[in-house]
This record gives sequence, structure tokens and C-alpha cells, in this order.
Amino acid sequence: MVASEAFVEIQVPQQKVYDGVRFPAVVAPPAATTVSLTESIKGNREYLDSLIRERGAVVFRGFPIQNPSDFNDVVEAFGWEEFPYHGGAAPRTNVIGRVFTANESPPEQNIHFHHEMALYPEYPGKLFFYCDVAPEKGGETPIVLSHVVYDRMKEKHPEFIERIEKLGLFYTRHTQEEDDPTPIGRGWKSTFATNDKKVAEERAAKLNIKLEWLENGIVKETIGPVPGVKYVKSRQKSIWFNHSMGWDDPKKPVIFADGEALPLDAAKDALRMLEEESVDLPWQKGDILLIDNLAVLHGRRACNTPRRVLAALVK
Repeated sequence: MVASEAFVEIQVPQQKVYDGVRFPAVVAPPAATTVSLTESIKGNREYLDSLIRERGAVVFRGFPIQNPSDFNDVVEAFGWEEFPYHGGAAPRTNVIGRVFTANESPPEQNIHFHHEMALYPEYPGKLFFYCDVAPEKGGETPIVLSHVVYDRMKEKHPEFIERIEKLGLFYTRHTQEEDDPTPIGRGWKSTFATNDKKVAEERAAKLNIKLEWLENGIVKETIGPVPGVKYVKSRQKSIWFNHSMGWDDPKKPVIFADGEALPLDAAKDALRMLEEESVDLPWQKGDILLIDNLAVLHGRRACNTPRRVLAALVK
């Protein structure tokens, strides 16, 4: 991998080692540097591109990132095109520029591991997270190398993986008109950026979503069929590319595209493997986490103290 004098790779106790390589990469500024992070990014793109390609996730720690505006400058410095957040289920608010709240559900609620917008035909290529207010305890953004989960699931449940690869999955979600305070509680009006049901149906169709209007302003969204796993040519690896971790919730069922239910033993093993392979780095004020969305799943740990993590999505 190309070396860089602008970044020093450091070790933290929570990292995991796969094939002699630490996950995630954690980089800090050299001790006596006077160069800003944005300048370092612009002058070392080859190094950073190779680092994110090799590791799947990079944490920038110890840089003078003080506020959302600084974070927006870092996102802009990479030069990637912004990914519009249309159709996603998480309630979010624009903060500044390309920066949004990560998820506005109460911090005491966990968020299952997932690839961002894996249910839809288009999804972001990379994700940025920035810690504006670090929680005293908990509140981590756990991350998992997706191909490791796929490989373990294929070894333990080869027939299950074969069916997912062959059939794909259907998801069903019930949403209200307005946002509610849950991790995937975005209402249909904000999801499709309209108050008009006809317009919502048209926009939903472009996202491979069928809407069924129920009583009391509730809409049933049926999404799919969509792939449950994906082969990434650039990495020559298959990944666990689905949101099936919520399949035990009867209001958000996930089934094979032929209508058959997913096996409970496989569900339990997938959840166990995700937890076993997860890396939970405690947030520090000013941390920036860059994730390759086609390599790494992420989630959120619950916490009971103030926490503010912001996000930006890019193509």
C-alpha cells in the first residue's frame, strides 16, 4: 500500500485482525503537523483510497474537527458526489451542507447491523460519520466486515445462502404519515418527499417499492425482490448485503422471494456471528469514521447519555 507522511496509523484495543491486517484502520496526525486534515486529504488521496479499499473502514482520530462545518469541509475534500437520501427509513435532518443527523430515534434504542439502503436499487458507496458530542458510555457505531459474516454463514448454512442467492428477499414495512421516534420510523410523507399519495406511489415504484394504503394513514410498503447477498467485483468477495436482522419483528417481516419464511436457526446464527465479529470503538469528540458501504455493515449501540453523531452519504 502507498505510504503517507500526513497520517500515522495507530492501534486501539478494540480492533480485530484479519489475515494480519487491522480492522478498522485508525489514523492520526503526525505530532508536529501544521497541515489541516482537508489539505492532507487532498494531497494524499492515493494513500487514503488504498487504505479504505484494503480495510473497509477508516477512523480519523485526533484531528482538530470541532463542529459540523469542519466535518462538511472534510467530506467535500474527498470530492465524491453527494448521495441523495430518498426512500430511506431513518428519520434525518439536514444540519449544514452535505451533513445530516445520523438517526433521530432515541439514543437508548439499538439499531441493527445493516448496509446503508441495501433494500433499494441505488445505495451510497461510502458513508461518513462524525462525533460532535461523545457519549459518556455506550453509543458506539459498531462495524463488521460483511464478507466475514457471509463466509461464516455459507459454511454453517450453505442451503440457506444458496436460497438467498437464487431467490432474493421480500421486505414488508408499515409506516405512518409522519415520522415516529424509532430507528426506521420515517413516515411516508418525508420518505417520498410529498403529501400526494399518487406522487408517493410513483416515487416508490422507482425504488422497487409497492404501496398499499391502509386505514388511519398507515401504508404497507412491500420491497423486492432484492438480493440478500452481493458479489463485489473490486474486492472479489461476496457480502452479507441485507437487512434481515429485523426478521423476528412481525411488523417488519423478511421472507424469501418465493414466499417462504426464513429459518429461525439461521437468523439466530447470523445475529450471533454479527456480534462476534463486530468492532465497537468508543466515540471521541472529533472522530470521523469513513465506511465502504460495499464492505462493512454498521449499527448503533444504545446509550443513556447525550450523544450526537452526524452523517454524510456519497456515491
